[in-house]
Amino acid sequence: MDLLPPPDDAGARADVAARADAYAAAPLLNCLLREVAKPVPGPGERPVYRLPGGGRLLRVRGGRRPAEPEVYAAGRWHRVGHTELVKLVAEELRRHTGLSNHELPTEMIDSRDAVAALLTARARATPPDDPYLVSEQSLLTGHTHHPAPKARGGGPAAGWLPYAPEAHARFPLVLLGVREDAVVEEGDTSALDTLGEAPPGYRLLPAHPWQLDLVDLTRAFADGRLIRLGTTAFDAWPTAAIRTLYAPERDLSLKFSLDVRITNDIRRLWRHDLLALRRTDAAVTRAFQAIEGPAAWLSDRGYRTAGFAFEELAVLVRDGLRDRVLPGATPLLAAGLVEGFDGSPLGGADPAAWWEAYLRQVVPPALAAFAGHGVVLEAHLQNTLVAVDADGTPVQALFRDAEGVKLLPDVSRAAGWERLVYCLVVNHLSEIAGALAERHPGLDPWPAARRELARHDLPEIDRLLTSPTLPGKTNLLLRWTGADGADARYLPLPNPLAGA
Repeated sequence: MDLLPPPDDAGARADVAARADAYAAAPLLNCLLREVAKPVPGPGERPVYRLPGGGRLLRVRGGRRPAEPEVYAAGRWHRVGHTELVKLVAEELRRHTGLSNHELPTEMIDSRDAVAALLTARARATPPDDPYLVSEQSLLTGHTHHPAPKARGGGPAAGWLPYAPEAHARFPLVLLGVREDAVVEEGDTSALDTLGEAPPGYRLLPAHPWQLDLVDLTRAFADGRLIRLGTTAFDAWPTAAIRTLYAPERDLSLKFSLDVRITNDIRRLWRHDLLALRRTDAAVTRAFQAIEGPAAWLSDRGYRTAGFAFEELAVLVRDGLRDRVLPGATPLLAAGLVEGFDGSPLGGADPAAWWEAYLRQVVPPALAAFAGHGVVLEAHLQNTLVAVDADGTPVQALFRDAEGVKLLPDVSRAAGWERLVYCLVVNHLSEIAGALAERHPGLDPWPAARRELARHDLPEIDRLLTSPTLPGKTNLLLRWTGADGADARYLPLPNPLAGA
């Protein structure tokens, strides 16, 4: 597979390289400016920051996605490319934390190189016709505050590009047969039995083809615990989560293990999460049954795996969309609205009214689940779908991913509220608000957000609306210090709600 323009096409190569640098630098700069650098007051078109590790000055072209970083040295500003930026960040973090980390800088470079491969492949690919799938496959930047959001485990692009949502990939699932005495399952997995036909003594188990390239199952195939049964007759499309695939012909959503580090974690379906799945999902389902309005929960119905490869071969069955989305509405990934894609309805003809409609759909169910049912949704951009009507107006919110849900009192109310505020307000609403304000200059989105939040009778709301700060997750420091990906650490960020 050709991943880059032909050698003689120097202009195209340079364009891809420059764009890849810009896409990769923006989230890395966001992390550096949020977690380490200190603003330097003063005039000038570009914000200036001091890097406390060595006292160097850094300036950028400001905005939602900072760009064109420059370092001050020898009496003038010097432009810093992506490779130099990675070195700069690593030096600052070593001084700032007293720790070394050789893995993360490699991931930062890998993330940038992955973007270059994605840009080239995307230019040659045919996007899906379905606006929902377009929104899921639009994330060339990805997580806006992560140092390496597009890293793919460091392997050659030819190994992962056929499965990349950003390259508009689609592919059939591999069908395996698992000997019946080795099958482990919980919940409703009946949809898996419709994918093909297993011989007597075996049960069907679909597999992600990339995962089969990553794990060694030689002994299980040799002794007959596993057999290959071909592939599905239909294609599945990878969504923004990469390991979660959607098959529109079957309205089937499946989540797989993937032994690759993507952002903060190796993306396996871990045993402890699977064993907690039924309890967690049942709690969220009950909460949404009691919540007024059109909001929906995409239930993780159950999982199936092989006992001898419990995590490696696990597959989780999630609700499809057709029975959950309002008739006539089109679901879109919230993260896709932030990223931008052809046909995105962000803001509509009346951005203020559009934003108020968006808030009415997204905020109440997340707060009601917490206040009335002790459910802390992971309501960030990649776990929220917003369905729009024919005019592009938000009419429904849908939430997903039981793995990221926390329940009270498994976590304290204070910890649960902090997590909800980060996911819903900082990760989600702040990014939508920023994209709206960028597209519609003059719009201040925060008074409407404040009004919507103030409608809800929770004891934490008053503090949320008056506190000078909000909790911001420190993905750069988390990865640099080697903390567990689930061990969220926060630092205070200015609260735009307080001054709205």
